[in-house]
Amino acid sequence: MPNDTTVQTVFPQPARRFDEFERQTLYDIIDARRDVRNEFLPDPVDPATLRRILAAAHAAPSVGFMQPWDFLLIRDPDRRAAIHAAFLRANAEAEQMFDEDRRALYRSLKLEGILTAPLNICVTCDRTRSGEVVLGRTHNRDMDLYSTVCAVQNLWLAARAEGVGIGWVSIFRPNDLRELLGIPDHVEIVAYLCAGYVDALHPKPELEARGWRARLELDSVIHEDGWPTP
Repeated sequence: MPNDTTVQTVFPQPARRFDEFERQTLYDIIDARRDVRNEFLPDPVDPATLRRILAAAHAAPSVGFMQPWDFLLIRDPDRRAAIHAAFLRANAEAEQMFDEDRRALYRSLKLEGILTAPLNICVTCDRTRSGEVVLGRTHNRDMDLYSTVCAVQNLWLAARAEGVGIGWVSIFRPNDLRELLGIPDHVEIVAYLCAGYVDALHPKPELEARGWRARLELDSVIHEDGWPTP
């Protein structure tokens, strides 16, 4: 194997050209992705399908090619029940952070599928995986976290293509989840995902459909050559 000082000569290969059907399929998958809460079927995710989904996640770009992610597959009912209890405690706290006129709508939203989905996946970021100095992270230490989020997005889109729904649960006290899953201090929890087959989904994001927040117009978030002048 070459050591770290060996310079390898590499050459790019012709870039694959995707036809119109393939391009449209990708855009359709992106448009059809949903954050799933209630729609999970009880059927276990096929192991070969899960492997393809995780392989897509593992193919994500990462700063310095450090590949900082790990995927904790959580199926045990008792462990998921404990995680669900941690969610309920945090969710009760979160409800009180909103104005009183929003709390009823907040309570009406189902914000997790921890017990309903047949599989939970915790995605973590090992911030020590490539040592203290990482190519590309020298001036922005959080690039490894951003890389792990890219892996989550790959996972989410691959799952949608496979007919598997994904729901991201973010309402936890991190230390509660860390203790329940035995995650060491140098590893950051990036995403807690619920996964399972679905045969029905909302035609648009549920929070949009339920009136929590409207989608911004694309043109309102596109700016040329810098931040817009007030």
